[in-house]
Amino acid sequence: MIARDGRKLGPQELAWIVHSPGPVTSGPLRSVLRGVPEPGPGEVRVRVEACGVCRTDLHLAEGDLAPHRPGTVPGHEVVGTVDSLGPGTSRFGIDDRIGIAWLRHTCGVCRYCTTGHENLCPSSAYTGWDADGGFAEHAVVPEGFAYALPRAADAEHFAPLLCAGIIGYRALKRSELPAHGRLGIYGFGASAHLAAQVALAQGATVHVMTRAESARRLALELGAASAQDTYAVPPEPLDSAIVFAPVGDIVPAALQALDRSGTLALAGIHLTDVPTLNYQRHLFHERQLRSVTANTREDGTEFLRLAQEIGIKVSTSPYPPTRADQALADLAEDRVHGAAVLMFG
Repeated sequence: MIARDGRKLGPQELAWIVHSPGPVTSGPLRSVLRGVPEPGPGEVRVRVEACGVCRTDLHLAEGDLAPHRPGTVPGHEVVGTVDSLGPGTSRFGIDDRIGIAWLRHTCGVCRYCTTGHENLCPSSAYTGWDADGGFAEHAVVPEGFAYALPRAADAEHFAPLLCAGIIGYRALKRSELPAHGRLGIYGFGASAHLAAQVALAQGATVHVMTRAESARRLALELGAASAQDTYAVPPEPLDSAIVFAPVGDIVPAALQALDRSGTLALAGIHLTDVPTLNYQRHLFHERQLRSVTANTREDGTEFLRLAQEIGIKVSTSPYPPTRADQALADLAEDRVHGAAVLMFG
């Protein structure tokens, strides 16, 4: 390709960038041609096969998450094949299948990194927020933060596991669900329908509260004991609950549904304001309210192994890469069945 000034350009590719954060109806994403990225020291490049469309991508596009850099390529649920190695890499070889997830960098030396809490590292960085992600034909990742994937992994159905699955698993752990306990799930999209299957495989009784009728049907198909509207009272007190929907108004209802000593985990990176809580009604009897911040690589390794052991079923809605903006719009309006996935093919 030749530039207007006569310079010869390197290989170019299609990518989507967050051009102007705002409501998804305003078109915050823009399709561009960019140079194919090159891996730096300790990095590998993958040819993207599939990239899940996460609600975090929607939050970034709409400005709920302040951009960390202009023109970032979103996407952090990437399945691809290594096609270039940066200097000093040794973990992967050309043609290896790997996954790229949300957590991209930690310092490795702070008190959080050295005590098993690297997700809280003050120097942490994230794919699709601090560096370009997978809404493009190629993506680059530090090799220490990539996941080795089975060669036979189905890219479309594996991609959502790399964030929706891992974060849902982290939220389930944070909810402190007891053995054979009663779990309430609020919102039932990409992450929730995966976490529910882990809980069910561990013997839990799962009750789902969500606004979309199609999501309620999916919950029942997967084995939930009940599925009803978002603010409905579950049929029995809950030992644990997880709020996946980014709606702060749900928090009082979920807390009130907990039994004594129950725990509520908030799974999202963004949540609208939580209304005033009444201590006696919502928090007394040692109910706990806990947030979830990213994940550790150990969480990711544990979940990906568990997902294969239990044969987790991933419900997806595939989109061509030219329709990334439509995928975000459908996600915003709850028109996505399961997880939206861009298929680069």
